[in-house]
Amino acid sequence: MIRVHVTAADVARVRFAPRPAPLQELNVALAMMVSRDDELLFGRWRRRLLRSLPAAVLPLRDLVPGQEAPAFFDIFDDRLGDGLDSVRAADPAWIRAEIERVHAARPAPPPLWIRDLHRGDHGAFQLLRRAQHAAFETAVRPVWPQVQDLHHTEFTRHALAVAEHGIEAAVAELLPGARLHAGVWEFDGPDRDVTPAGRGLVLMPTFHWRGHPLVSDLPGSPPVLTYPAGPGLPLPLTGAGGADGALAGVLGRTRADILLLLADEHSTGGLARRLRVSNATASAHATALRGAGLISTVRAGRSVLHRRTALGSLLVRDGTARSTGR
Repeated sequence: MIRVHVTAADVARVRFAPRPAPLQELNVALAMMVSRDDELLFGRWRRRLLRSLPAAVLPLRDLVPGQEAPAFFDIFDDRLGDGLDSVRAADPAWIRAEIERVHAARPAPPPLWIRDLHRGDHGAFQLLRRAQHAAFETAVRPVWPQVQDLHHTEFTRHALAVAEHGIEAAVAELLPGARLHAGVWEFDGPDRDVTPAGRGLVLMPTFHWRGHPLVSDLPGSPPVLTYPAGPGLPLPLTGAGGADGALAGVLGRTRADILLLLADEHSTGGLARRLRVSNATASAHATALRGAGLISTVRAGRSVLHRRTALGSLLVRDGTARSTGR
């Protein structure tokens, strides 16, 4: 059980990250790739990603020899370049301590470049930067627009929950099974106590990780809680134009794009804006998809909201698997 001990000052300083963090999304994607959990759901995605990673990524395997990465990987800048710069700017003593910690139980000495990194060698940091950049471009960049859209949806959902129920209730309901009682926020995870001590808490959704929430508690910064959100599976890579090729071949490009977007709820006007078509065109395509049982539609006030059905999600996953040969 993870226990976050919050004061009134911490509750007042709880905030939701306004934008996704490229390197943190990469971290959880790679963690999900090497995990052995839920092989039925993630096996094809893992094998495809492993095959696609370039050799430039291999230094990351050296630096994370076990299940736990060094803490200086916990970077939450919302721009990739800034995040890569933050790794280089980290305190050298802290970097040395983290390298020693994650390699302490390894029987073999670390590779030469890790020893160079330990002593602050510029070339070793450049090697690490190239590895992180190459990994991001392969694993996350193809779905980054979806990550940004999903993050915005989650941000809006949280803002509405705070406005309607207050920050304490919204935070307590953020995770299934979470409980906020007597100043302690408890949720599933490895046994750990986190004490913000007035620093507040940053909430960061992630769309590749499906495990327990992750807490980063670095000196001088508010703790960051990374929690799983979104459609529940690693995001499918899409082809040119934003829609999966096989799916577009069956449904047509626009309807395939709509089906991919509707992993999260959208209004007719929202679909029209995303696809740059008229409201009438978006409505006609949504009607056809609803008639086929691939999306559902509900009215909320003056808006009409659409969402993918289980059948629609199955079609998306199957189409993606066929088009990528998974």
